[in-house]
Amino acid sequence: MNTLGNIIWVVFGGFLIFLEYLIAGILLCLTIVGIPFGLQSIKMAQMALWPFGKRIEYMDYAPGCLSTIMNIIWLLIGGIWIALSHLVFGLLFAITIIGIPFAKQHFKLVSLAITPFGRRIVDR
Repeated sequence: MNTLGNIIWVVFGGFLIFLEYLIAGILLCLTIVGIPFGLQSIKMAQMALWPFGKRIEYMDYAPGCLSTIMNIIWLLIGGIWIALSHLVFGLLFAITIIGIPFAKQHFKLVSLAITPFGRRIVDR
């Protein structure tokens, strides 16, 4: 089921989301200041390409203060807009029964878009 969901996801827009996050991550990594944010964008690209069968969890060893500060900067600079766009898409997909699994994936991406620092993506 995860494979079928991922194939449908990629065909109907997941690949474009992946490219957007990947290009943004590469552009952010061109500057020294943007490298931490670029790495988080690449992490989101990984999640956006194959979201079915993955989950997001907090790292046990994440640096608390630095992770919190970076999450606040991320949220103020652009994370809120990324999260809102995934929230809107999730709500639109949740209107139909067929779209509910895809809505759940967008809601997963909302939580990652709000606070990407100190989280990791793991297979189920």
